[in-house]
Amino acid sequence: MNLMKSLYLGSAAGLVVMSGAHAADLPLKAKAVEYVKVCSLYGAGFYYIPGTDTCIKLGGYMRADLGVNTNTIFQGNTGLQAGAQNRSSNAFTWRARSDLTIDTRTATEYGVVRTFFEGVFTWTSGGYQGVRVGGSAYDGNPNGGVLGGQLGVFHAFIQFAGFTIGKAASQFSAPWGQYPGNVYDGLVGGGGALTGVNQFTYTTEFGNGVSASIGVQDPSAYYQPGIQNLGIAPPGNAILDVQPPFFGPVPYGTPQLGYGLSAYGGTTFPDIVGQLRVDQAWGMFQASLAGHHNNPAYYTGVETGGGPGGKWGWAGQGALTIKNIPTGPGDVINVSGVYTNGATRYNIQDMTALAGANLIYGGGGGISSVGFGFAPDSVYAPNGQLQLVSTWGMRGAFTHNWSPHWSSSVFGAYAAVSFTGEAKSYMCGVSIPRALGAGFTSCNPDFNIAQVGANLRWTPVKNLTFTTEGVYSMLDQKHAGVANLPNNYAVYKATGNYQLKDQDIWTVMFRAQRTW
Repeated sequence: MNLMKSLYLGSAAGLVVMSGAHAADLPLKAKAVEYVKVCSLYGAGFYYIPGTDTCIKLGGYMRADLGVNTNTIFQGNTGLQAGAQNRSSNAFTWRARSDLTIDTRTATEYGVVRTFFEGVFTWTSGGYQGVRVGGSAYDGNPNGGVLGGQLGVFHAFIQFAGFTIGKAASQFSAPWGQYPGNVYDGLVGGGGALTGVNQFTYTTEFGNGVSASIGVQDPSAYYQPGIQNLGIAPPGNAILDVQPPFFGPVPYGTPQLGYGLSAYGGTTFPDIVGQLRVDQAWGMFQASLAGHHNNPAYYTGVETGGGPGGKWGWAGQGALTIKNIPTGPGDVINVSGVYTNGATRYNIQDMTALAGANLIYGGGGGISSVGFGFAPDSVYAPNGQLQLVSTWGMRGAFTHNWSPHWSSSVFGAYAAVSFTGEAKSYMCGVSIPRALGAGFTSCNPDFNIAQVGANLRWTPVKNLTFTTEGVYSMLDQKHAGVANLPNNYAVYKATGNYQLKDQDIWTVMFRAQRTW
């Protein structure tokens, strides 16, 4: 009996030990899986970041472009190699781009906190750089970067309690920027910087689609085309970027065809920008104002020579969108008009090749013709005061949907640039004749720009679009007679008397884009 009792107790103890061992091997209870949930607060495409109350949306596009008769993708041939209209001008330029957007939003007691980022990786090829000392005349991408590519940031900003802080679209520009119905980058006639400018802006909503914004933005990246010192010039004739071994940046002391050398001082004030906007079912109206400070350098190459005082310039713009027009559903008209005084880039925006200095030769090669168009913020002569340059312009487009898969746009733009009488007196009496000879029958640095174009878009499936577009631009310059130009080695142009006349440019673009 004692033996049997011992066996039972031993077996029971063994079972307890084995049960404990098996229990130790059992897995712990798994935590509930956190699935990604749809966030319907801010529209389609938003999801909650797991474990948070923040919603996120990813987006972007993949794009391939081909520009025909352009040295810079989707801009006209208007300067240096591009404006030579000979063997140094590109017949075409290619570009591939990938874009990524990240939009996050969180509801708080102060309202929605939003962050937005848009970054791009771009590969551009075919950039002809002209005469080179060693190496290839083609560098693959004039922007440099990773294996000929370029990383970029279009937008990076925070929005909180009505404030926008960071790199965002300029409050001066219309919602469509420089693209009222086109893919061409270079339209004049209004604000640009749609890919973002650093700013600190406050926006208030009045209700019924009415809002107003006021803020400051950085002028240095996109809004400084030049303050020209008309008195800087070496002895004898000289021309922009032509005298060996000057390949690349223009050396100090080389005049730009009698228009002096850009002589900005440091950035002393941000641009002040305000906007009033009305959004309704019929469309949109927006009025914008900007103040832009001109801070010149000195009269000579040293500070002891003194210099003119700075001046504030300004720009004003009105923009209008008309929807629900009788030509068809989804059709739209976008139009804007602008005036500037000492704030030229609010009209001839940063992405147009006609901004700043332009030298366009006539086609056909040889000593033929040339056109000048310079659009700085202001100019000054030796011991003179700063003279603000005035401009006005407009741009617009009509977009028509032929069917759910086909659409097209016709668009145009115009800008006029004028110098003050005092500026013209020095430029035509001293500066321009000194650089270009005395062969003018009429000297007038004013000029106009006109542009017109059309495109056709095919969208075979949702978010995949193929576009072809053509643009014609004309430089209407006011000089007449001849200009005695020295050798321009950068573009193989020889010394000679070139007839001063208007010039025109055409560009054709092809694009394929998949948006997601």
